[in-house]
Amino acid sequence: MTQFVLPEPAFPDLDSMLSRKFGKEVANYFSGSPLNRVSFLRSDHAFLSTALRHPSTCFLLFDSLNPLAKDPSNVEYVSYKDVAPLIGDDPYSKTEEQLISEYNSTITIPQLLFLGLDERNKQGLTYNIYTGAPYFALDVTPKGTITAQAQSLIQTMQSRGLSFLEGRIQAFLPPQDAAIYAQGRALLDWNARNPFCGQCGQPTLSINGGTKRTCPPKDISSLEGAIGGNVGSTPTKRPDCATRKGISNLCFPRTDPTVIMAVVSSDGRRVLVGRQKRWPPFLYSTLAGFVEPAESVEEAVRREVWEESGVKLGRVVIHSTQPWPYPANLMIGAIAQSIPGGEGILLEHDPELEDARWAELDEVREALRVGTSALGESAREGYKEGNLRLPAGTAIANQLLTAVVAGFVGPSPKI
Repeated sequence: MTQFVLPEPAFPDLDSMLSRKFGKEVANYFSGSPLNRVSFLRSDHAFLSTALRHPSTCFLLFDSLNPLAKDPSNVEYVSYKDVAPLIGDDPYSKTEEQLISEYNSTITIPQLLFLGLDERNKQGLTYNIYTGAPYFALDVTPKGTITAQAQSLIQTMQSRGLSFLEGRIQAFLPPQDAAIYAQGRALLDWNARNPFCGQCGQPTLSINGGTKRTCPPKDISSLEGAIGGNVGSTPTKRPDCATRKGISNLCFPRTDPTVIMAVVSSDGRRVLVGRQKRWPPFLYSTLAGFVEPAESVEEAVRREVWEESGVKLGRVVIHSTQPWPYPANLMIGAIAQSIPGGEGILLEHDPELEDARWAELDEVREALRVGTSALGESAREGYKEGNLRLPAGTAIANQLLTAVVAGFVGPSPKI
């Protein structure tokens, strides 16, 4: 049975008016990164060049979004010397302005991300007033003009007994490595999904340490359309593009807000749970769904619960959030209460759920004690087949249900 460890919340021992009223902050899996992102340094190529080659610098490699690891519980970081054959001596030797002006869409540029500084490492890089070990993520997926170099790097890693963890969800990593992995995966996935401009269809260039994409005004490749063409000796002016005008002239990473909610009955004695057909037998969870445009979080909670189960809700309270890098969701955890007379279950609105039902609090407590596990794993010792099963501790659904049975909706609520 895998042992799950959640990240420590920020300032867990700090006494404040808010902590006395609501309890300490809840940190969910994939949050709690040890890195200071220092986002204002992403466009400083003098900093990035120095950070790239510092002895304390760590690179996390991804092949098809799978991270390099020793085993399923330990990712492996490599050094600049390892990645130099792929990324070159210094991809930040020129300014962003120079790189944009010299853009050539026929050349595959290795996708490199600056993730941040680990300020716990006092022997790390010192730049101005900032000190810490720099962290980067690098996509080594063989593609385009870097296929041979990427394959060689992958083979070098494999010769060391390392491998790239396959599987959509990596939920067995130590919490801080999980947060670093989540940041790298989400940004690499976003870059891979947006190689072309959404306005004019021309290829885009990753800038700002891998956190923005721009549509260059010129291209050394003489493109007649969005794709293909012959290499020219001088930059060819591209057609006009709206993204090069006004303020919103860049493409930024996408984050999709998703609500996930533990619904308590009007008498406070039961919790609404549902299951999808593809899940293992007896596994249920809280309900969830996407927030739509021009919709508040509270409205999304009420709408999704009614659409999926027919239950009508009153008050909605936000509990905690969880980054979910599959591909780029922010899970907004809420606890809500149904209204009297609105607790009948009706699955005909939206066929997403195979079943939904009300579970007594004692049944939920027992399931949290012995009936939780990751997908594909057995429940804990003491679980009786046929009883309720719930998601593992790395899922925000587990945190929400734990808060409910601990008295969140009682007279003295604590998150």
